[in-house]
Amino acid sequence: MAAAEPTRILMAVNESTIKGYPHASISSRGAFEWTLQKIVRSNTTGFKLLFLHVQVPDEDGFDDFDSIYASPEDFKSMENRDRTRGIHLLEYFVNRCHEIGVACEAWIKRGDPKEVICHEVRRVQPDLLVVGSRGLGPFQRVFVGTVSEFCVKHAECPVITIKRKADETPQDPVDD
Repeated sequence: MAAAEPTRILMAVNESTIKGYPHASISSRGAFEWTLQKIVRSNTTGFKLLFLHVQVPDEDGFDDFDSIYASPEDFKSMENRDRTRGIHLLEYFVNRCHEIGVACEAWIKRGDPKEVICHEVRRVQPDLLVVGSRGLGPFQRVFVGTVSEFCVKHAECPVITIKRKADETPQDPVDD
């Protein structure tokens, strides 16, 4: 009898938006930990986690107000910095998986997170998509929009959204 293929879970992860906090967002970490505790549990060989980080291109080129872009090399260094930050973000999740013996893959794409996540679901065809949610109220959702709501409606696989815990909500609930 052939060994069963592991259940493939795609996790969309992002960086924290809190200034001076270059780590995984509260929602991403919470969704990851929830997945480990509630789905993977001790069955580490039964699952493969797929981590997708979508970097949003900075349309105006001014994501750091103190930066001046005066040459093509300046933009290249900005792209390299963004790529490095993305790699460090994914490294956190990959290292944790290796510590506990869960198979994983990780990659970075650029674009609108909602569209890219749904495109990657079609391309990779995971068994399940897990996304973190900030749990914004209706007023904040109007201005911020939510990736998780879009994915629930449009992703071509089952989707689980994990809200961050109330005690992990920063002063500004839009922060993550």
